Amino acid sequence: MSKLWYPMIDQDKCIGCMACYKMCRHGVYAINNDRPTVVNREGCVEGCHGCGNRCPEKAIVYSGDFKKMIKCSCNDD
Repeated sequence: MSKLWYPMIDQDKCIGCMACYKMCRHGVYAINNDRPTVVNREGCVEGCHGCGNRCPEKAIVYSGDFKKMIKCSCNDD
């Protein structure tokens, strides 16, 4: 389990479908006011994108996901 890698939900994009909550078996999420919230960052498995892949609105990004945070400009013209 990881303390540096964990999901973050963009609540403006989240539609409350609970796909992330239903898929995660590590207790990372809880339901708060009919919306998923991250309550156990330490439970997330480093490198796992399972909940983010299931999110229909792409409302989940990951702290520690440096590949997505760093933008390559090698193809910019």
